[in-house]
Amino acid sequence: MNIGRRNGDAVGERRSRRSAESFPRYRRSDILIVVEPAALIRSVRRRRGLTQAEFARLAGTSQPVVSAYEHGRRDPTFGTLQRLVAAGGERLLIDTAMLDDGPPPPVDDDERARRLVDVLLLADAIPAHRRSPVLRAPRLVSS
Repeated sequence: MNIGRRNGDAVGERRSRRSAESFPRYRRSDILIVVEPAALIRSVRRRRGLTQAEFARLAGTSQPVVSAYEHGRRDPTFGTLQRLVAAGGERLLIDTAMLDDGPPPPVDDDERARRLVDVLLLADAIPAHRRSPVLRAPRLVSS
């Protein structure tokens, strides 16, 4: 589950994409950060400068429960996590992203040719390993 917020200091949200002009269309990447609920709750509370007791009072729960959430001893439900984040003055957003299974298919022959040239240039960049014309192996002696 990718959990995050969208206002400024982003925790667990998809980072903004670089401009389309900076990379060819088939070299796209998104950076996804996955955040555990414990880290999210702790960061929301600390950004507000609240103690666990103050945060618990705002969220309508107790300090030991907040401590258990922050230390990963308990896992909050989605509704509880929303309530805790809202108590910190923020909004919880869940985001999805499509899996990137590689470049999309080429749209025309020119793009197909450019990709082939890229692959051939990479193959040419691999250093060649010259083999000796004489086979070097241990001598086998029969008795």
